[in-house]
Amino acid sequence: MLRLSLIALVVASLLAGCGKSSPDKKASPAAEAASAPSLLVAAEDVQTLGVSAYASGPVITGSIQPERRADLRAELQAIVLQVYKENGERVKRGDLLVRLDDTAIRDTVQSADESARAASQSFEQAERQYQRLKTLQAQGMSSIQAMEDAEIRRNNAQSDLVAARARVATARQQQQRTEVRAPFDGVVSDRKVSPGDSAQIGKELIKVMDPASMRFEGLVSADRMSELKLAQVVYFRVNGYPQVDFQGKVRRIAQAANANTRQVEVLVDFAGAQQPGVAGLYAEGRVQTNSVSALMVADGALVREGDKSFVWRVDAGKVSKTPVNLGARDDRQGLYVVTGGLKQGDRILRSPTSTLLDGQRVELSKAAAATAAPAMTSASGTPPTGLTNSGSTSTSAGSTVVPLPVLPVASAASAP
Repeated sequence: MLRLSLIALVVASLLAGCGKSSPDKKASPAAEAASAPSLLVAAEDVQTLGVSAYASGPVITGSIQPERRADLRAELQAIVLQVYKENGERVKRGDLLVRLDDTAIRDTVQSADESARAASQSFEQAERQYQRLKTLQAQGMSSIQAMEDAEIRRNNAQSDLVAARARVATARQQQQRTEVRAPFDGVVSDRKVSPGDSAQIGKELIKVMDPASMRFEGLVSADRMSELKLAQVVYFRVNGYPQVDFQGKVRRIAQAANANTRQVEVLVDFAGAQQPGVAGLYAEGRVQTNSVSALMVADGALVREGDKSFVWRVDAGKVSKTPVNLGARDDRQGLYVVTGGLKQGDRILRSPTSTLLDGQRVELSKAAAATAAPAMTSASGTPPTGLTNSGSTSTSAGSTVVPLPVLPVASAASAP
């Protein structure tokens, strides 16, 4: 009897142990969201979707180039003696940039000058001889033949003088070519030589550009050429200026497409005074040929997982992870066109954090950012891990409060 009682006790203990749930078993996502603390969300961190104007048109890509630029090359063969300007230095029209060796040319100039002086003296002597014989012939003291011979010698001497002066001008022109000067006001964009280099005829010496004459030299697919018109507005961005949206107008459209790329060259003038001061930067934008109304969402509100995009939609006091279909991007505003998944009037979080749970409860409060920030900020002034700052608000006392877009507050279930 005692043995049977012990066996029954053991069996009962085993059955009781099997009936207990495993402590390692995780709760379902819905249960986890339901048990999570409510989120206090500032009103400015919630966006209500509305219809916005979206500018559509062909994409244009290219680079920023100066309209006034000069590649200064050697016009004679010589050694580079000195380079006076470095890359980036400003120059005025007529400033000396590069000096070439003119030793041989100086000798040529001196020789031409001596020849010109000798020819001038010969001409003066022949002219005096001719005038004297002309006077004597008028008095009957000289023959006509002698006067004609003197006239021929005078004419030959005059021709020699003209030729000698031409040689002097040519030699001096060659000497001037040893001094390379700036053709206009601008900056040195590329120095190609150094002192001691041998400059052959046609060799690049230095490049000068006018930074105030920048323009966007872009390419558009020939398939969209029919949409292009002069004076159309172009919105584009330039590498190196990530936070600046540039605007321009189409000035010229090429009438022939590139045979290899099948693209059409389009020149765009900057519409305002603001323009990059560096040439060669890559630029990309869109020619505004049409404007339509569409739902738009900012890139900061999107959560990307592979090739899929989601937003956190606020509805009925909860947040839900909602898939969305995106269309083209408006480069001017940095917004995406929503083609599916959302409708006008939906509310979404502007800057969602990675700690959100699908179905988690939320509480909207206009004063949430101002009241919760001091309590949730550590002694060093740094918000707790996992929370992101959305900006700062100045208080009347002069201190700065950092509002937080999503702040957990204790729920009633978690209170002791």
